[in-house]
Amino acid sequence: MKFAVIVFPGSNCDRDMYHASKDALGEEADLVWYADANLASYDAILLPGGFSYGDYLRTGAIASTSTIVSQLKIQADKGVLILGVCNGFQILLESGLLPGAMLKNKNLKFMCRFEQLMVENNHTIFTTAYGEKEVISLPIAHGEGNYYCDPTTLASLKANNQIVFSYVNNPNGSVADIAGIVNERGNVLGMMPHPERAVEALLGCDDGLKLFKSMLENWREAYVAGA
Repeated sequence: MKFAVIVFPGSNCDRDMYHASKDALGEEADLVWYADANLASYDAILLPGGFSYGDYLRTGAIASTSTIVSQLKIQADKGVLILGVCNGFQILLESGLLPGAMLKNKNLKFMCRFEQLMVENNHTIFTTAYGEKEVISLPIAHGEGNYYCDPTTLASLKANNQIVFSYVNNPNGSVADIAGIVNERGNVLGMMPHPERAVEALLGCDDGLKLFKSMLENWREAYVAGA
């Protein structure tokens, strides 16, 4: 499986994503500068956390207008797996690949700590290695992680089982305790907590590794097992 880790000006979690996919998971991975990107040969695309373009205007807003987003939309339509974490999630929202918007945390402070999450849907491409309603621990690091959507969108997310992760103790005010969602097709996941920072017990927790293993196992089942 071949991963593309997209690097924007201001990205700072790209090396963590690279390490998670290449070293912890043992798969092929490239750091891909956003302006030079050709995503056609990749099986999964990772949008890392950070402060793309310094978070000017809104978090993820400027990055969402870059030319690479048109490629992301093409690859998403083809069923390629796309994972956006923290600023990557914000970019997915701003670009319309996922519904909703991100507001400042309810306490108006940047928060950096581990939070407990509940796996609300373990039947997605990203979560089959988790148990049903499993409680996991992942780090957060954000100032604008307060997920918002209108009641109609929320009802749709619930009806389609698109809410993948929820906070056990909501730290930022996100509607319905939402920590991560997928698109209707199920191949685009956005989440604020950082699974790539929790792939080794040495780092204090390896709960995030199951997410990457889920991606790999489901990709192999779809594209390798029957080949």
